[in-house]
Amino acid sequence: MSNLIDIQGQIEKLQKQANEIKSKEFSRTVQEIVATMQAFGITPKDLLSARSKTGKSKAAAVPKSARSKAKKSGAVTVAAKYRGPNGETWSGRGLTPRWLATLVGQGRKKEEFSIES
Repeated sequence: MSNLIDIQGQIEKLQKQANEIKSKEFSRTVQEIVATMQAFGITPKDLLSARSKTGKSKAAAVPKSARSKAKKSGAVTVAAKYRGPNGETWSGRGLTPRWLATLVGQGRKKEEFSIES
């Protein structure tokens, strides 16, 4: 019977093989998609508009990288209101981050981590 170290070695070897196969298939698949798009005259704009017609929001139709660039250029940043022991920060908006929730769960007060103005 195999021990844990043997199994971890096998997993590592298989993961490397999977990554190699994925990279080869990825390149081939992208080439096939580009060729098909060229054959039909499809543009990236066509893909985005077709995706938004399927009921998805326009934000979902825009690639994540494009959303983050747009967000960086036009979004208003909010100053950090809380700082954790390891330098983590939180503006106080949205869900409480895990680091703060964990500390509060351990009996600490949220106000202990408030950044003084």
